[in-house]
Amino acid sequence: MSATHVRAQVASFAAAPVLGVAAAVAAVLTALSGRYGFHRDELYFLVAGDHPAWGYVDQPPLTPLAARLSTAVFGDSPAGLRVVATLACAATVVTVAVVARELGGGRAAQVLAAACTAVSGFVLAVGHLVSTATFDMLAWVVVCWLLLRLLRTGDRRLWLAVGAALGVGMQNKYLVALLALALLATGPRHVLRGWWPLAGAAVALAVALPSLWWQAAHGWPQLTVAGGISADDGAENRVLFVPQQIVFLSPVFVPVWIAGGLRLWRDPALRWARAFVPAYLLLAVVVVVSGGKPYYCLPLLLVLLAAGCVASVSRPRAMWPAVAVTAVISALISLPVLPPGAVGAVNGVNKEQGEQIGWPQLADAVADAWSAVPAADRPRAVVFAQNYGEAGALAHYGPARGLPAPYSAHMSFADWGPPPDSATGPVLLVRQREADGLEQYFTDCRQVGSVDNGHDVGNEEQLAAVVLCAAPNVPWSQLWSWLRHYY
Repeated sequence: MSATHVRAQVASFAAAPVLGVAAAVAAVLTALSGRYGFHRDELYFLVAGDHPAWGYVDQPPLTPLAARLSTAVFGDSPAGLRVVATLACAATVVTVAVVARELGGGRAAQVLAAACTAVSGFVLAVGHLVSTATFDMLAWVVVCWLLLRLLRTGDRRLWLAVGAALGVGMQNKYLVALLALALLATGPRHVLRGWWPLAGAAVALAVALPSLWWQAAHGWPQLTVAGGISADDGAENRVLFVPQQIVFLSPVFVPVWIAGGLRLWRDPALRWARAFVPAYLLLAVVVVVSGGKPYYCLPLLLVLLAAGCVASVSRPRAMWPAVAVTAVISALISLPVLPPGAVGAVNGVNKEQGEQIGWPQLADAVADAWSAVPAADRPRAVVFAQNYGEAGALAHYGPARGLPAPYSAHMSFADWGPPPDSATGPVLLVRQREADGLEQYFTDCRQVGSVDNGHDVGNEEQLAAVVLCAAPNVPWSQLWSWLRHYY
């Protein structure tokens, strides 16, 4: 069968309803984007965007660059920052719909795939916040769509587009390279013939090279960060892997994506797309063994979900009520629809909700302590934060409260320090409640305040300590390597 003949069998793109679904989810995200406040990661990205580089110790440059662009265009507020996340989420919805189209879906299946994606809990969660996962999800589904189109049509020129998408994705997160490797390991070999795949690989390498070069020049710090994730959270991630695969999209959708996987594996007409099933299983094994985050596999679940929507569209009486129920549950868990004081009810399922509350109050607590530092001592004083969330909050909210620029030895903040050795103290420490090991590096420390987010939200900074110390034990230039931490 010729490629031209195969192309003719694909249904028309259901542009109006699919774009309508994408516009609806974008409208909801926009309406809610200003509630609560910045997430700790967003505050970090804002500072990283003010220190442009080809890489950071924990990520390539794309997300901080997107944060800087969005706030420059739309305003330095949660709503302004999150415009790019909203657009990425809407684009993901559309892309999953065209994945369903590649897998034989007509108008109804494409709309169902778009709707299921739009109401999925994880998709809404990362669409609400600016995170590396936001753009990683989009990059994966775009690469999957291009590879499906390549496999369906046999048009090897698409390797150039695949390479470009991979390269851009790797400027955000290197995980997308695992997708390519998994599909190459499990997929058909005939599309690898000729020089087009090599040309696509060259494009991917050329686009990603600046970030890779930065990592190599700095000793591959992302491997250190990944090792910290595995060491600290690996056991928990392994235990939660299967439950989170169930809840990521929606427990209601589990039969749909399982049916999609079975369809890809069993349907002779889709033999060319079969590789996506073992690719998902292979990635699942890699994530579990390495102790990575369970959501790393999510984009391939969206492909299986799209395949399942094609099979499920004949049962609208079951599917559309399931979409409606999922929309309500996902909104409660993933979006800022509850009053801030009620966020504790969903924090156990999605702790990122609570991480958007309390940062101005943290800055208030530090400002109160700073006001007690004598004016004569302030030129030598330092505000030091335990982690990048605290430092990011003080960098954003501190100037309006009369605070100096904060320092931290966490992640890439360590590269933007240390304080000068002439800053001999006093030192105002901000740390999480139980992280009292910091005091050993300073003299005459006493707690002078604590953080109360005002809503009793059980996030990591609730009741954080504000500690006043007389001086560092040794000069900052010597102390910095002891303080630096990656996770």
